[in-house]
Amino acid sequence: MITSSSNAKVKQVIQWQNKAKERRAAGVFLTEGSKMFEEAPVSSIIEVYVAQSALEKITEQAKRRDKLLQTGYEVVTDALFAKMSDTQTPQGILCVIKRPEYTLDGLLEQEKPLLVVLENLQDPGNLGTILRTGEGAGVTGVIMSRQTVDIFNPKTIRATMGSVFRVPFVYVDDLGETIQRLHAANIHTYAAHLAGERYYDSFSFREGTAFLIGNEGNGLTKETADLAMDYLKIPMEGRVESLNAAIATSLLMYEAHRQRHSF
Repeated sequence: MITSSSNAKVKQVIQWQNKAKERRAAGVFLTEGSKMFEEAPVSSIIEVYVAQSALEKITEQAKRRDKLLQTGYEVVTDALFAKMSDTQTPQGILCVIKRPEYTLDGLLEQEKPLLVVLENLQDPGNLGTILRTGEGAGVTGVIMSRQTVDIFNPKTIRATMGSVFRVPFVYVDDLGETIQRLHAANIHTYAAHLAGERYYDSFSFREGTAFLIGNEGNGLTKETADLAMDYLKIPMEGRVESLNAAIATSLLMYEAHRQRHSF
C-alpha cells in the first residue's frame, strides 16, 4: 500500500489532475468512480488506484474484481487518495487512461454522418453533457475548435458518464476550413442561430448533417455562422431568448434521431 505523499506515482497523478498541459504531454486523462472504471476499455487503462477504505466494497462485485485483476491496481491510504482526487467526496477508485486518437478524415468517411461542431464552448459540464446525449442520439462525432474547453477536464469527463470512451471527437485548428471540408463531403451544415427563420423540425436531417453550436454567452461568431448552409431556430415562449448550449444541442440531435429512425 502506498502511504507516502512523496511517492512518485502519487505526485504524478496530482500533477495530471491539476495541469491540462501535463496530461496532454503524457497522452493521458483521469477518471474517477466505479462506473467510469467499469466503462473504460481494459486496453486503455494504464494505472488504477484504490483507496484503502473502498477496496472491500469495490471488490464485492465480481465483475469489478475480475477487471481489477486484469488491470492491476495500487492501494493508497484514504488521506493520499483525497489528495489525488478531484472530487469532494471521492468514490475510492481512480484510473489513468490512455487518450483515444481520432482523425477528421475518420469522422468524414462515415456514411451519412451526424456531427456536432462546437465553437469556443467554455463550460466543461456542457461539453460532457453534449457527448453523453450525443451517444444516446446516435451522433457519429464531435468536432471542436481549439478554444473549446478541454474535453479531458475532470468535470467534463464526469459529465460524459462514460461516453468519452465511445463518441469520436477531434479538435481542429481552423473551424472555417473544416466546415468547408464538411461541405465537400456532402454534409449539410446548420447553424443554431437567433436569426433563423425556420424551426429546427422543418428541416430534414436524414442525410449527412452537422449542427454548428456556439459559445454559451456569445453564440457562433459571424464568420462561422456565415459558412452554414442554413440557419435554424428553436421555438421560444415567454421572455426566454435562448437555451443552455447543451439543452439546445440535445433538441437538435434527438430531432435528427427521430427522423432517421421513423418510417
